[in-house]
Amino acid sequence: MFSVDEYIRSIKANLEKESDSVIANMKKVSTYNFSSDIELLDFSPSIEPTRFELSIVMFSMDKEANEVFNEGNDQTVFAGSEEVLPEVEYYQLDNDQQEAFFDFYEQNEETLVPQEQQAFADWFRQCWETAGGASLDLPSYFVFHDEGTPYDLKNKQWVDDEEKWS
Repeated sequence: MFSVDEYIRSIKANLEKESDSVIANMKKVSTYNFSSDIELLDFSPSIEPTRFELSIVMFSMDKEANEVFNEGNDQTVFAGSEEVLPEVEYYQLDNDQQEAFFDFYEQNEETLVPQEQQAFADWFRQCWETAGGASLDLPSYFVFHDEGTPYDLKNKQWVDDEEKWS
């Protein structure tokens, strides 16, 4: 009933529908006058797997892994976080298929999780590039919460978490 390839293909097709929104938000981000305290940008997806929902927030960070905030009165400088993708559905499933799907997912989790993450990262990187993200002077990463391997958007590769902060 379900296959790994079809599931990943469906995710990619649903993400593609959201590209224009992400590109528009990223074009806005690329115009920001970032605080000099910011040393890198983390684009962090939040995934709700039981409802197949995804949102992405950009966090401005220092090399100590702390979020940088604009604590001064200078409104011309950006620091903090900003949503670049509001919550969207990345996969559709009929209610009567849920039990079978979650059985399929559990049996194939070791294969599915890395392919899902790569699909999310590749899609976001394409949106980021289209919006001019590569022109940002800050290192930029797509990073799943509690994962040790962020995706370096400029170098198009997964890197060790320690490398990101060094």
